[in-house]
Amino acid sequence: MTLPHRHIAKGMIIGLILALLATLLFALSLLIGPVRTPCHEVALILLGETSTKSSWQYIVLETRLPQALTATLCGASLAASGLMLQTAFRNPLAGPDVFGVSSGASLGVALVMLLWGGSVSTALFSWTVGAAFVGAMAVTAIIFLFSTIMRHGLMLLIVGMMVGYVASSVVSLLNYFATEEGVRSFMIWGLGHFGGVSMALMPAFSTVTLVGLTACLLLIKPLNIIQLGAQYAESMGVATRRLRNVLLLLVGLLTATTTAFCGPIAFIGLAVPHIARLLLGNDDQRALMPCTILCGSVVALLCNLVCSLPTDGGNVPINAVTPL
Repeated sequence: MTLPHRHIAKGMIIGLILALLATLLFALSLLIGPVRTPCHEVALILLGETSTKSSWQYIVLETRLPQALTATLCGASLAASGLMLQTAFRNPLAGPDVFGVSSGASLGVALVMLLWGGSVSTALFSWTVGAAFVGAMAVTAIIFLFSTIMRHGLMLLIVGMMVGYVASSVVSLLNYFATEEGVRSFMIWGLGHFGGVSMALMPAFSTVTLVGLTACLLLIKPLNIIQLGAQYAESMGVATRRLRNVLLLLVGLLTATTTAFCGPIAFIGLAVPHIARLLLGNDDQRALMPCTILCGSVVALLCNLVCSLPTDGGNVPINAVTPL
């Protein structure tokens, strides 16, 4: 067996293990929570049968199931975004946060919370999600504009960091002049959560993320080529600047969607691609991209499971768990 084929075979085995682990964690996410729900009742509810307690049916279908689906898609999206940025810019520290997309989303949410006195009620939730998405995509548009001017990837990384710092500075000023309730609400949003996508919103959320992940898989071949250097990639017919711009738009869309609904989730976009590389022992995108997507889902589901463990103080915020 040749070396590339050996890499693919190893990647398939690791991918299968990660898929089974993700399935197990998904099932546990439906079973474990502050309210004890019997296994057979959960199975009946998922099969469409009526539960003996209406509260169990609501908890499984309206709380645990959407949270597990959101964690699966959010983790996969952030991990794939981080891998594409690290590959395209050949920088191991690149991630969705570096380009300031999360800071743009935070700025949009901060503006909404300040205008409405700081309380994010159910009625204002759609405004918060919309503001986060608009803020994130606005930063993506700014960076995309600079990408059409700058040829050097490192300079574009620096511009992204600077835009993020500017957005964070404006957020700090808004927090300074906001009410105490506003500061507290914004802080809670910034800790991240997977409970922001209801089953009614799940079709829109899953469509955007699944289309984005499919596009990531379609870019495996040019990502493999660009790892060998920009000059070699262009000699092989890869338009490196066009590829970089497509990656920026794709990463911006995935990060904006996940941040709008879940808040700025830390760690996953930066660290999971490196975890996948350690598992595989190579950088072949044919194995690395699928394994990174699966590994992102596993990490996010594990964090969601830990946050859902029964505690006296309710669910633990996601960003308090992801680095641990």
